Amino acid sequence: MTQPVGVPDFRSMTIPERILLVQEIWDSIAAEQESVDLTQAEKDELDRRLAAYEAAPQEGSPWEQVKSRLQGNE
Repeated sequence: MTQPVGVPDFRSMTIPERILLVQEIWDSIAAEQESVDLTQAEKDELDRRLAAYEAAPQEGSPWEQVKSRLQGNE
């Protein structure tokens, strides 16, 4: 498989570097969220998750804590 021009060779990156790359890609997609079409099932799932969070916000973990765990800092 050839590497597309301009795409980093992610296989040589560390896991934390790859996580940051994926995060940057996701952030760029989220910045253009109006162009992302969701199915009704996806919308329903997001509504379900939001309702679960609103019912018990203490059950989750703050983003910085999750990010730190993913990067192997905990």
